[in-house]
Amino acid sequence: MTEIKDNEFEQAEVVSEEFLRKVDKESDYRVLTGFFAKLIAAIAITFSVFQVYTAAFGTLDAMLQRAVHLAFALCLIFLLYPARVSWPRDKIHPIDVVFAILGAAAPLYIVVFYKQLVMRAGLVTTTDYIVGIIAILLILEAVRRVVGIPMVCVAILFLVYALYGRQLPGVLAHRGADLPTLVQHLFYTTEGIFGIPLGVSSTFIFLFILFGAFLEKTGLGQLFIDLSNAVAGWAAGGPAKVAVIASALEGTVSGSSVANTAGSGSFTIPMMKKLGYEPEFAGAVEATASTGGQLMPPIMGAAAFLMAEFIGMPYFRIVTAAIIPSLLYYFGVWTQVHFEAKRLGLKGMSRDELPKIGDVLREKGHLLVPLLALIYLLAKGYTPMRAALVAIVLTVGCAMLRKNTRINLLDIIEGLENGARGALGVVAATACAGIIVGVVTLTGLGLRLGSVLVDIADGKLFLTLVFTMLTSIILGMGVPTTANYVITSTIAAPALIMMDVPVLAAHMFVFYFGIIADVTPPVALAAFVGAGIAKANPLKTGIQATKLAIAAFLVPYIFVYNPSLLLIDVNAVDMILISITAIVGIIGVGAGMEGFFLMDLTVIERVIFFVGGLLLVIPGLQTDIVGFSLLAIGYIMQRRKAALLKVQ
Repeated sequence: MTEIKDNEFEQAEVVSEEFLRKVDKESDYRVLTGFFAKLIAAIAITFSVFQVYTAAFGTLDAMLQRAVHLAFALCLIFLLYPARVSWPRDKIHPIDVVFAILGAAAPLYIVVFYKQLVMRAGLVTTTDYIVGIIAILLILEAVRRVVGIPMVCVAILFLVYALYGRQLPGVLAHRGADLPTLVQHLFYTTEGIFGIPLGVSSTFIFLFILFGAFLEKTGLGQLFIDLSNAVAGWAAGGPAKVAVIASALEGTVSGSSVANTAGSGSFTIPMMKKLGYEPEFAGAVEATASTGGQLMPPIMGAAAFLMAEFIGMPYFRIVTAAIIPSLLYYFGVWTQVHFEAKRLGLKGMSRDELPKIGDVLREKGHLLVPLLALIYLLAKGYTPMRAALVAIVLTVGCAMLRKNTRINLLDIIEGLENGARGALGVVAATACAGIIVGVVTLTGLGLRLGSVLVDIADGKLFLTLVFTMLTSIILGMGVPTTANYVITSTIAAPALIMMDVPVLAAHMFVFYFGIIADVTPPVALAAFVGAGIAKANPLKTGIQATKLAIAAFLVPYIFVYNPSLLLIDVNAVDMILISITAIVGIIGVGAGMEGFFLMDLTVIERVIFFVGGLLLVIPGLQTDIVGFSLLAIGYIMQRRKAALLKVQ
């Protein structure tokens, strides 16, 4: 492996931590010692044990399971995340202790008085009303601390709409709701805070996050990097291609673009810079590849589990539908990395310096067994929760097979604690998303906005897709993917479904663009983290990442116009043809974006390659013929230039 000084990695880790604290609220937690450190660890471990126990022996009633889940999370959030940025990170403010107690008590009120609440059947007493208001305010505050102000503003906007919507003109007006009715609907039913988003968090999502925490303890991340080096380290621009493969593999289990960028980027970005890539390009490659992890089966991002519940499909159906689009996404990134390496004349590393695939698999190949088992169990029809539970047990068991991967009791305890900590952002986001969903179900806002969107687009599908894309990206700049998907799936997706777009394609469309917001300026969190590690300009890195992610802006349009790509009403011949034209089209678009094919492209050649590629990406015989013709012209022009240079 190319020698890179240890201090380069150390600097990368320091910079990534600094940037994480600036751009990612979930990293801005307290680092405590003494009594409170032990208390937080005990609560976090108990949280994980509760989740594992209920997964193994049966979950509680939906309301009880979700209430306990939320109680643990709120308590930990207020103990770990200070109310103000200026407050010290090495001690807990008394106010946060009070908030932590209230955060646990408010949801547990439902657990303690569950029978009475059921018997009252929707009648809210004064005490119920006060507890509900406190809980809603605490959730908003928890979201402000962990997720950020933008999502809080969105939730408050929905609450105001619920209370004062009757005063709005036109189609957005509704009959309105008074505060007691709103509180009862949001906090004492499964239509609001304790709805599907938090339900999925309290079952599937938590266990998959815990699974990822245990995999991290076994050293799976290093296995991915070693495998990627063995496969692609020797190729042109090897380290960048290693970043693409490693981030895709790591993304299959992390489900977080920011965490993925900070994790594998600490290794891959210094390697890319050392080879000769510009810092902005190096940071952008890692950020783009890491962001795609949420699109990559078998685990994908947390929103994929919500999608399965929202549209009533088995999770494995979502996974299979995502395979071809995610591969096209990574092929697009790979293509541009390759052309950039060729343009700069960057060669890969010597094969002698790289690990051998056989050696890597002999050393740590057994760590892949839990992932393979997970895929098998999902394919066999096991619930995601049961499959994740088995995968966690297998992770610990497989790690024990070899001395170099063996984990001890302390590692297991730390895995339980890290899993709980890693879930806090998702719990806060899904609880807040429940507020938004509750308002939508109470007021009928989803269908109203869907109708407005269709009217603005004048009934034209393409314009509706563009407006939906912009809505998803704008929301994604301020809220995490999970909440973004919840909002857009209840507001924008219905507009697409009204225009006869298959349900899965409509939901996958908003899912894609919510994720791509992580690399879309001006608020491109993953790109900013990559820039921090690379010591690059954040805005330039974000722009470069958007260019690299061009396939993600094109692929959703393909599967809306031709759902075969999602294996919907699939015809094998059509699917193969669409995949081939999409692959060739992405090569053309990548060449046009990077300005290189066989050699540097002129402006006219860039336009020819880009337009030709774009036409091939768009499904249709006429566009395919014109696209292939343009790419053929571009290829001939490049060959002639190459021949002339040889003659000279």
